[in-house]
Amino acid sequence: MICGVALFACGLLIVARAAQLQWLQNSFLESRADAQQVATATVVARRGRIFDRNGQPLAVSAPVDSFWAHPDSLDALRPRLPQIAAALGFSAKQLEDKLAKAQGREFVWLKRGLPPSRSRALIDLAAPELRLRREYRRYYPAGEYAGHLVGFADIDENGQEGLELAFDSWLRGRDGRKQVIRDRLGRHVRDIASLEPLQPGRDLHLGLDLRIQYLAYRELREAVERHRARSGSIVVLDVRSGEVLAMASQPSFNPNDRARLDPANYRNRAVLDLLEPGSTIKPLVVAAALESGAWSLHDRIDTGRGFVRVGSKTIRDRTALGVIDFATLLRRSSQVGATQVAMSLEPPRLWGILAGVGLARATESGFPGEAEGSLSNHEYWRPVDQAVMAYGYGLAVTLLQLARAYTVFANLGEVIPVSLVRRDDLPQGVRAISRDTAAAVALLLEEPVGANGTATRAGIPGYRVAGKTGTVEKLGASGYEQDRHTALFVGFAPASNPRLAAAVLIDEPVEHGYFGGEVAAPVFSRVVLGALRVVGAPMDGVRQPVEAAVASR
Repeated sequence: MICGVALFACGLLIVARAAQLQWLQNSFLESRADAQQVATATVVARRGRIFDRNGQPLAVSAPVDSFWAHPDSLDALRPRLPQIAAALGFSAKQLEDKLAKAQGREFVWLKRGLPPSRSRALIDLAAPELRLRREYRRYYPAGEYAGHLVGFADIDENGQEGLELAFDSWLRGRDGRKQVIRDRLGRHVRDIASLEPLQPGRDLHLGLDLRIQYLAYRELREAVERHRARSGSIVVLDVRSGEVLAMASQPSFNPNDRARLDPANYRNRAVLDLLEPGSTIKPLVVAAALESGAWSLHDRIDTGRGFVRVGSKTIRDRTALGVIDFATLLRRSSQVGATQVAMSLEPPRLWGILAGVGLARATESGFPGEAEGSLSNHEYWRPVDQAVMAYGYGLAVTLLQLARAYTVFANLGEVIPVSLVRRDDLPQGVRAISRDTAAAVALLLEEPVGANGTATRAGIPGYRVAGKTGTVEKLGASGYEQDRHTALFVGFAPASNPRLAAAVLIDEPVEHGYFGGEVAAPVFSRVVLGALRVVGAPMDGVRQPVEAAVASR
C-alpha cells in the first residue's frame, strides 16, 4: 500500500513538472536553447590574389584553421590537455601555462594558421571548449624571386611591405556575418541566415613577367656573390608601355619563411635607395648640348692634356684624349669632355634636361616609400657644381628613375610613365627632348658597347645595344673614397627598334673588378638577352658606324 502511494505521488510530480516545462516555462526554455544553438559567425573574406602579366600567381591565400578557447575553460580541458597540446605542437605544461596566464581575458589564441590536414586531429577530439575559426594564410609561389616587389602580408592578411601594402585596400576583402546552428560541442551544423554579405578582395595583375624576373634575380645574385658585393639591384622596363617587367634586389628574402624574415633585407633597393649616377648621366649632358643649338654632332671638344680645372677642383681623364667628338666622349667616357660641354651651357638648360627626364623626382609607381632623390635648383649652382654634375656627382636618384630616364632615347624624346600594374593600352608620353636629339644620342649610345668602348661586355649577339657605364666613388665620412664604388650600366635594346630598357647596379664590389663595364654590363647582357627572347624581339643585326650616320645627317 505504501509503495503504491509513493509511486502515485512520484507520477503526479513528474506530470506537474512536465506541465510546468511545457506551458509555463516554454518560452524561456526555447530562448535558452536558441541561445545555445544559434550563434553569429564571422565569414572571413579571402584576400585578392596577385598575378604576373601572364596569369602566373605571385600571392595567393590558402585556407587554414585557427583555434582559441576561453581562459576559464582550463579545468574542463585539463583531462584532454596532453592530446590537445600534442596536436598543437606544445607540451601539456606549456598549454596549461598559456591558459593560466590569460585568465581574465575574453579568449586566447591557442594556435593560428594550421593547415586543414593538421587541424583534423584537434577537430576529432570533439572538445566543446576548443573553438575553431576558419581563416586564410598568404602564400607566395615565387618566393624570394619576387619578394622585394610583391612584399608580404601579416598573419591577419594585412599588407606590410611592397605591393601587398601599396594595394592593401584593393586586395583586402570585407568579412561577412551569418547566423548558424551549432551542436552541443560547438560544431557548425547549418546556416540560418546571412547578416552581412561577404566581399572577397579584388585580384591584382602586375606588369611583371615572372620569366624575366627569374632571369634578373638569378643573374643579379650570381654577380653579387661573384664580386662579393654589398648589394645589388636591377630594373627591366618595357620602353613602350612603361611597365616594370622585372625588379630585383640583393640581399633577398623569402616571404614564405616568416620565422627568418630579416627587416634589413626587405628593402627594394631599386626604388628606395639613392645613388649618384656617375657617367650614366653623360648622354643627358650631350642631349642638353644638342638641344641648346650651340652644338651639333659634327663639333669637336678639345680635352687638352686630359685634365681641366674648375675653381679649385681638377677633373681628369684616365688618359689624354686630345680633340674628340661626342661619339668618343661617350665611348671613352671622358670626364673632361663632359665637363667642358656642360660648362658651356646655361645652367637652366642642363637642369631642364635632367629634371625633364624625371631624375630626382618620384616615378609615381605607387611603391610604398619610393624615394625622390635630390637635384638642386640651378639658381644655386656654383661652377664646380655644374662641372661635377656633368659626370654624375652632386645629385641623387633611384635606379628606377635612371632606367626611366633612358627611355627618352628609346622613345624618340618622350618619357613614358612607369607602371607596376599591367597596362592594357599604351600611355601618353611626355616630350622631354626633340626627336632628332633623341635619335642622335641613341645612335651615339651604341659606341660604348662597341669596340674600344667601356661596355663591350654589355653586347648581345645578334642585337644592337645602346647604353652607358658608370663607376662611382662612394661618399664616406671624410669625402669620396677611392676603394668603395658603385658599378652601373643602363641601356636599351634592340637599338634600332627599342623594346626593353634595363638598369643594373652592383654596390661595393671587391673582387674581379669594380668598373661598371666589368661588373654591371655582363648582368645587363645576360638578362636582356633572355628578356628579348621572351618578348619575341627580332634581331637587328650589325649597327651602322656612327661616322657614316653622322655624315648622312
